[in-house]
Amino acid sequence: MGRFVAAFLLGLALFAPLAPGFAASTGTLVLKTESGDHNFNIEVATTDQERALGLMFRRSLPEHSGMLFLYERPQPAAMWMKNTFIPLDIIFIAPGGTVHRIETHTEPFSTRSIHSGGDVVGVLELNAGQAARIGLKLGDKVVYPGLVKGTDP
Repeated sequence: MGRFVAAFLLGLALFAPLAPGFAASTGTLVLKTESGDHNFNIEVATTDQERALGLMFRRSLPEHSGMLFLYERPQPAAMWMKNTFIPLDIIFIAPGGTVHRIETHTEPFSTRSIHSGGDVVGVLELNAGQAARIGLKLGDKVVYPGLVKGTDP
């Protein structure tokens, strides 16, 4: 009986995330760069469970879309690409809403940890190459209400 329950739960974990839009909320995020303002439709992951699942198991991500991982307080963060089919750009967001670090063209399925290199309040995942296309660089502004403590995402 225990094996059946374990197999059932594993099946749920493997097949539930195949449908897009499983994060608790969605919104529009703006990246302010020298080339202008760039809007992205994002899913917002705020719980440990949502952050653990992230974009794993997804086969595609629409252009100008992404996932924002929000944290309740500034803290070091680490991401990995295990079970992630899509190459991504990972943008670590410092307190105050500025770009702290950018990791581009991450390798799908890699278990290598990608560290923030300091305290962050959020992490944004976009399709690989998107950061370069818009000219995103360290210090650029990320605008989203959930990055400001005390506001709802």
